[in-house]
Amino acid sequence: MKKVIIYTDGACSGNPGPGGWAAILRFGEHEKVISGYEEETTNNKMELLAAIEAFRRLKESCEVELYSDSAYLINGFVQRWVEGWKAKGWINSSKEPVKNIDLWKELDSFNKTHRVHWIKVKGHSDNEYNNRCDKLAVEEIKKRKK
Repeated sequence: MKKVIIYTDGACSGNPGPGGWAAILRFGEHEKVISGYEEETTNNKMELLAAIEAFRRLKESCEVELYSDSAYLINGFVQRWVEGWKAKGWINSSKEPVKNIDLWKELDSFNKTHRVHWIKVKGHSDNEYNNRCDKLAVEEIKKRKK
C-alpha cells in the first residue's frame, strides 16, 4: 500500500465570505500542490474541502497521514464525532443537523477507502507545509479580490 502524506488548510475572508483551500500531497520524491476558491463559504467548509480535494487526487487505496491545523476536521475522526453523528442520524450534541453533512459524508467515505492517520498541527507555527498551505489558501482569496 502506497504511503501518501497530505497537508491541508482552509481560509476565509469573513465567516461567511470568500474562501480558499489548499493541499500538498507528498509521495516519495513527488509533490502535488492544489488549491481552489469559493465565493461565499465558511472557514470550516474550506478546511473540509481541502482534505476532500486531496483525497480525490488519490487513484488507489493508500495509507495516508493527513496533517491539518483544523480541530474541526481532525476531531471529526480522532474524537469519533463522525461515528456519533452517524449513530444519531447525523444529529449533533445540540440536537441539530450536522453542518456540512455532505462534506462529512464524503470524508467518511474516504476514511473507509484509505487507511488515514488524522494528525493535528499547530497553525501559523513552525510546520513548513502547513504554512505553505495557509499561504496558498489566502492567495486564492486575494487573487479574486483584485
